[in-house]
Amino acid sequence: MAADPLQVELDERRAGGRKLLIPYVMAGQCEDWLDVLRAIAEAGADAIEVGLPFSDPILDGPVIQQAALTSLERGTTPAGALAQLAGADIGVPLVVMTYYNLIFRGGLERMAGRLREAGVSGVILPDLSLEELDPWATAARAAELSTVLLVAPSTSAARTEQICQRAQGFVYAVGRMGVTGERASLGDEGLEVIAKVRPHTGLPICMGIGVSNAEQASQVVSTADGAVVGSALVRRLAEGQGPEGAARFVAELRAGVDGAI
Repeated sequence: MAADPLQVELDERRAGGRKLLIPYVMAGQCEDWLDVLRAIAEAGADAIEVGLPFSDPILDGPVIQQAALTSLERGTTPAGALAQLAGADIGVPLVVMTYYNLIFRGGLERMAGRLREAGVSGVILPDLSLEELDPWATAARAAELSTVLLVAPSTSAARTEQICQRAQGFVYAVGRMGVTGERASLGDEGLEVIAKVRPHTGLPICMGIGVSNAEQASQVVSTADGAVVGSALVRRLAEGQGPEGAARFVAELRAGVDGAI
């Protein structure tokens, strides 16, 4: 892989000082999930994190866990979701977030190829450690996929540096210890993670987990290069707000990220 494809795409969007907004949608949560992706891209998303449902999502809180269960009950499979993505024209980079069990069982090279054929630019595997990264990293590199890595509040300084050396696309700064979910306010943990990461990478640093509204997104990008918003959007889709409601919410987030609130 001559270049980091996701970083190239994100850096183009960052040109001129633009901050990044990356919403999360669970594949197959609702029948019109592809329309949701298109709607939020048009509303101002710079990239979209697409979850592939898994039965034991250790990083995810109740809202995204329920979305995964709903998706699985609707018959969503990794192959089916990627086949749908392959025929879609979303217009922004797609970053698949799932768990290593699905990738391993599907075959590393085979899954990497399917992801790239589906138009995916990057992959997040939160349960894959640095010590076990190499086989997947080799397959991903051959398929021209970027592997996004996470840094948490508990990550040591030495390990943070190691993670940043291997990360691609962007570094995912985990905003707080615990699972995903909406929060009434942001603590200092996430800002401390951003400060910990900054000296070790030229990649965009995007903070997620707990970022729930436009005001918080604005707060995050005052220090980070971007904000990732998941549970607050997934909840709205679970409530039946559909593509229109998703677009309204992402437009609010975009205004916050752009400092227009």
